[in-house]
Amino acid sequence: MPEYGRGVQDMIEQAVQIEDREERRRCAETIFGIMLNMQPQLRELPDYKHRIWDHIAYISGYRLDIDYPFEITRLGEDAGRPEPLPYPMKDIGQRQYGYLIEESLRQLAEMPEGAERDELLALTANQMKQSLFVWNRDAMDDEKVASDIARYTKGKVILDLEKFHFAPVQTLPRQDGKKRKKK
Repeated sequence: MPEYGRGVQDMIEQAVQIEDREERRRCAETIFGIMLNMQPQLRELPDYKHRIWDHIAYISGYRLDIDYPFEITRLGEDAGRPEPLPYPMKDIGQRQYGYLIEESLRQLAEMPEGAERDELLALTANQMKQSLFVWNRDAMDDEKVASDIARYTKGKVILDLEKFHFAPVQTLPRQDGKKRKKK
């Protein structure tokens, strides 16, 4: 455990070599105090004492024969490799929008006209424009967003660009390291 350093490791190794059990316990308690002083942020954890005693046992290779104040947990034994999570593979028409945008467009097509539909349309259209901006700044266009909405909803939802005003796109620095040429 590199956070404690070679000195602590050497002290624990010396404690393992001590013949007298009581002397070995006192030495381990001193090492406990030193380790706690080296890692004071551990005091913020609710079980910090137990953790440090586990660390002492681990560093000694579980050879330090003392009466520990806590039951020692063997580090690394309970943490096996987790099972891989299944990743739902879904067909996405246009990757720049993603599955959730396409799903909201499907719901938009089924919703009756009204304030709720208009609000969802505004949120979706603004997110589509933001996604286009992130994916390819040069392809970001209000008309493209409107035509994509009409295409995805099979003409059931039409975004009127004369009445609808997009929210300003949050500009982030270019990720490709290129700078924009000034005209």
